[in-house]
Parts: sequence; structure tokens; C-alpha cells
Amino acid sequence: MIIPEKPHNESERIKALRSYGVLDTLSEKEYDQLTAIASQICGCKMSLISLVDEDRQWFKARVGLDVSETARELAFCAHAIHEPRKTLVVPDARLDNRFHDNPLVTGDPHLAFYAGVPLVNEDGLSLGTLCVLDSEPKTLTESQLNALNALAEQVMALLELRRSKMALERTLGNLEEKNRELEQFAFIAAHDLKSPLNGISSLTDVLIDSHSEMLQQEGVRMLNAIRGSSQQLSSLINGLLDYYRLDSAYQEMASPIKREELISQVMNLFGGDSAVELQFFIQPDAINTHGPVLLQVLLNLVGNAIKYSDKSKTIVRLEVEENKEGYRVVVADNGAGIDSRFHDKLFELFETASSSDRFGKRGNGIGLATVKKLVSRIGGSIRFFSELGKGTTFEFTMPR
Repeated sequence: MIIPEKPHNESERIKALRSYGVLDTLSEKEYDQLTAIASQICGCKMSLISLVDEDRQWFKARVGLDVSETARELAFCAHAIHEPRKTLVVPDARLDNRFHDNPLVTGDPHLAFYAGVPLVNEDGLSLGTLCVLDSEPKTLTESQLNALNALAEQVMALLELRRSKMALERTLGNLEEKNRELEQFAFIAAHDLKSPLNGISSLTDVLIDSHSEMLQQEGVRMLNAIRGSSQQLSSLINGLLDYYRLDSAYQEMASPIKREELISQVMNLFGGDSAVELQFFIQPDAINTHGPVLLQVLLNLVGNAIKYSDKSKTIVRLEVEENKEGYRVVVADNGAGIDSRFHDKLFELFETASSSDRFGKRGNGIGLATVKKLVSRIGGSIRFFSELGKGTTFEFTMPR
């Protein structure tokens, strides 16, 4: 028996093999099917997807053999990997100096025939083989050899797909970790800013209320500007804190809400404005979904419809319709509409479609990002339709 030498690029080859994360994994249907097809096409009792490790050959899939690995020094495949572009065919191992006294030939499973196609990666490194074996001498036709080579390419394609999936999962994991770190930083920074900001705002109020008569008109104007900026920054910080709290809080929001309660909550907040007409078309008596999420989204969308309206009479229509998937919710207004330039980025954090609302206050671009995050977190989706001068319609879905 001739013990196979290790290839000159062995360390590089082993490193490549390990990069696929396939050694010692459980059986998988795709690999098993290719092995079974190889056995049938070539008319052989045994077929293997053999990966040649440092001291063993390990079988990712096998037909006709009970063992999951053998010693590398006994492996026919350890010879086959030396010529990556050539199929190793041994018509009768009993007559071949390399194998005639191999324990796998002289003993169970009494191998006689072997044909192995190297599994070669894009760098030209042989990881192992797709091979067929039999206890009787054989020859394969050209069409059988071509089919065996084609199946080996499919095995390699599965391995490459596996490695690509692993790389993608690592990338996604890294991105998720970075996002968590960024969100944690933003949450902490926003929280730590609240205290000094409240101090600035309170001190400004004291100066304006108690000492404005001692100041010149320009000084009062500057203090009012500071107060306005403080209020805007406070709104931004509170919005950020709410946005980043969603990740830990949304799962606790799975409680239904009744139609009357939903209408009452919206009316209590917006119904007192005589310039606003709220129309309700709510089909079910109770909405069996994340009630607090639904309410928060509605309050945000209705509030935006009112704040950014350019009509003397703002009409906002709320619809809730039940279907087999869950609920379809619509918030439509007759307001100014949204310029098409902002459509693609409307739900992104800090993006605003208007420089200020009808009260002259500048938006912070957090509200709609929060809406999108809330709806997505519970498995829903949201979209909108808008036409300048005619209004905007938001439509979102919520599962039960």
C-alpha cells in the first residue's frame, strides 16, 4: 500500500476546508440527494462526499457505508486530491500497487472499484471528492464520468453557498451589534443631555418671567430664542428616547383595544380643535392586536396631519378594517400633501418633508421613523400616497 503524501499547499488547503464550516455537521438532504444520484448513475453500491481533513477523510454524505470517516492514510480520496482537475479512476484496486493491500480492499467493505472527482474551490484547492465505489471491478462510460463531474460541481456549489451564507450571517451579526452599540450610545447621550437642558430651559424661563423689565428688547428677544431652541432640542431628545425604547418595550404592547376607547383617546387629544374634523370608520368592535402600538401610531399620524395642514378646515379620516390577515388601518387627510422629493426618505430618522409646521415649529424627523419602527416590529407594513395640495393617505397593516 502506498500512503498518500500531503499536497505542497496542504496548510492552505486545510485552511480553505475549515472556512466552509462543514466538517462534523449533520446530514443535509441536498448533499444526500447528490450522493444517491451519483450512485445510481454510475451503477455503484457506494457513493461518498468525502472531505480530506488533516488526519482523516470525513463523509458529509454517504450511500452504502455505515462509517462516517476513515483514516487519511487509507483514503483513496487522499490520492485523488493531488490532481484537482482530473478524475481518479481505479478499475480494480486489487491490481493497483497503491491499494492492493489497503485494509479497505483486503477487508470490509472489500473495495475494488473507485472513481473520484476532486471538489475544487475557486482558488484551485481540492477539499475532497465526490466518489463512487464498488466491491466489484468496473469501468465507467464517458457519459457517466461527465455526469459524475457535473454532480461534483453541484456539491461544490452547495459548499460555496454554505460559506457565503456564513459570511452573510457574520456580517449581519456585526451590523446588528454595531447598531445596538450605536442605539445604546444615542440613548445614553440623549438621557444625559436632558438634565442640563432642563436647567437651561428653567433658568431662561426665570430670566424672562422675573427680569425681563431689566433687559433691553434685544436681550429679551435672545432669551426667547434660547427658550425656543431649548424646547425644540427637548422635543428632539424625548423623541430619540422614545424611539430607542421601542426595542425593549414593543413586545409588552400586545393587548387589544376597543373601538370606543380608540375613538375616545383620539378625540380627547384632537377633538377640541374647531378647525379639525375627525371622521371615524372603524369596522370591528375590538381590535385584537397591539393596542398601544395602534394608538401611538394613530396619534402620531393624526397629529402630523393637523400640524402640517394648510387648510382652514382640516379633515382627517380614520379607517380600521378587519381581514383574514389582521387589520388594515388608514389615516387620510386633506392637507398640503408631501413633495415627491421626500417620498423615498420619509420614514428615515431625522428626515422631514417640511421646514416647519403651521405653528412655525420645526419637526425633528423622528415621528414617522418611530411609526415605521413600531409597525415593523409587530410584523406589519406601512405605505403612503400623497399629492401636493390634496392631502396624504397613510395605510398600514397589523397582525392579530
